[in-house]
Amino acid sequence: MRYWIISFLFLFICLGTYAQKPVSVIITAGQSNTDGRVSNNDLPDYIKKNGYRHCLWSYGSDTISGGGRFERFWPRVAKPDDKERWGYDAVVYYLIDQHAKRDFYVIKESLGGTAIDTACVSTSGMYWNASPEYLAANAAADKGGKSLLKAFTENIGACIDNELSRHKGGFEIKAFLWHQGESDKKMATHYYDNLKAVVAYVRNYLVEKTGDRRYAHLPFICGTFSNQSRDRSEEIVRTLYRLAEEDPNFHVVDASDLTIQRDRLHFDAQGAELLGERVYKCLVQVAGEIK
Repeated sequence: MRYWIISFLFLFICLGTYAQKPVSVIITAGQSNTDGRVSNNDLPDYIKKNGYRHCLWSYGSDTISGGGRFERFWPRVAKPDDKERWGYDAVVYYLIDQHAKRDFYVIKESLGGTAIDTACVSTSGMYWNASPEYLAANAAADKGGKSLLKAFTENIGACIDNELSRHKGGFEIKAFLWHQGESDKKMATHYYDNLKAVVAYVRNYLVEKTGDRRYAHLPFICGTFSNQSRDRSEEIVRTLYRLAEEDPNFHVVDASDLTIQRDRLHFDAQGAELLGERVYKCLVQVAGEIK
């Protein structure tokens, strides 16, 4: 009897401790290799077998809004012809899920073929551009406008208001995951200023929304591109590493050796899996293991 009482008290204390800890949040954005272009038929066997126990996500793409709502995660994309697809981030969430002891949250905005620079071709004319002029002239993509950045941050805000702020222990956004840049190849010399502005905009938004100055230094983790990619730009790769040299909270994950599909653009199953593993390793190094 004494053993059971002690065990119950220990469990009660542990549950109380977790209830008071902030819940973890990952924010993710980018173009097609973030959105996901690998068939769910080719998900790693361990994901098919075990699934996701603790991952909840809010997903926005094109005119589709995350709406500040969360659902249990299973990889899909907003493509009416083939929704059952996944990207590297599905592996990141799975690896987090294996160590998590409670729910964690993902807020994602992704759309294939999208650029930051408005001088480049971008799907549906939608852009990640962070210039004050562009943002003032364009509404969020999911509200009839062309700004993916507004759609992303407005959904983050809605998720905070509707769900995350209600947790007793609060919430903590651990990192910003990003893979984008292929569509900016034409204006690669502008990518330094353009991406730096995107990162600053998201960080500043989080500081203003939450009042937490730590988000001014939110870890940003991005991947490079396969050497086989037809849209790999050495200028953009150099830009990523330059930003990492200047900003200790900007992290680059090498993807140069990863395999891609026959289209010579999108990671194949092996490439996406390996990129996910590398991004997860970087995430743990900079933000700690999510429990």
